[in-house]
Amino acid sequence: MEKLINLPTRAPEGLDKEHIKAQTKKLRQRMFDLQHKMYIQGKYSVLVILQGVDTSGKDGTIRNVFSGVNPMGCRVKSFKKPTELEEKHDFLWRVFPHFPEAGKIQLFNRSYYEDIIMPQLYWTHSQEVIDHRYTMINALEQHLVLNNTRVIKLLLHISSHEQWARIESRITEPHKRWKYHPDDKKAAERYGELLAQYDLIRERCSEPVPWEVIPADQKWYRNFLVAKRLVDELEALEFTLPESQFLDEE
Repeated sequence: MEKLINLPTRAPEGLDKEHIKAQTKKLRQRMFDLQHKMYIQGKYSVLVILQGVDTSGKDGTIRNVFSGVNPMGCRVKSFKKPTELEEKHDFLWRVFPHFPEAGKIQLFNRSYYEDIIMPQLYWTHSQEVIDHRYTMINALEQHLVLNNTRVIKLLLHISSHEQWARIESRITEPHKRWKYHPDDKKAAERYGELLAQYDLIRERCSEPVPWEVIPADQKWYRNFLVAKRLVDELEALEFTLPESQFLDEE
């Protein structure tokens, strides 16, 4: 497995930005059509997990890529530091109410993987506990797949230089200042360590659902890759639209 530090964070040289943005627009429309069919059929569901270092663009991806989907069939859940109540339960307790029902798309902005990343980074839990969490997550994703939930795990990958640039923009640009938190800088200082944690997760949690690394320095390229990935997943499903039971009665 290639380590994240060696993987690209930008689009290939020479890629036409305007062409890619036009393709993304078409993908959004295709996504809307396919989501509508999935919603009507009510057989499959899709769980999209977005992970990445701070400022990698998780919020922006959700806002831009999924702006065209039907809100009736799509939900978003952000997972932050566990609350006092959540800390009193096992680490998956807060996640279960948010798995998608049949016909729906669920987006996780961060996820239960934070409950491995943070303990590994700060050594707040024993290795035995962390190993158990790896086992539980793999079993959980296997369970979801067997129950017609398509799981897509996307790691938004930005460079350290880009991360610092985005932090600086949160400080200097008035319309972005609301995003800034002093912890942003602390996290950026541990960029290499965080990438190493993600490498461990990619290695230990790749079955049955592999991680996909999305070069995310350039938002237009990131949006295209995420939209294409979801459309590809939806197109692989077989949709059979139901007939009305009332037509035969007339």
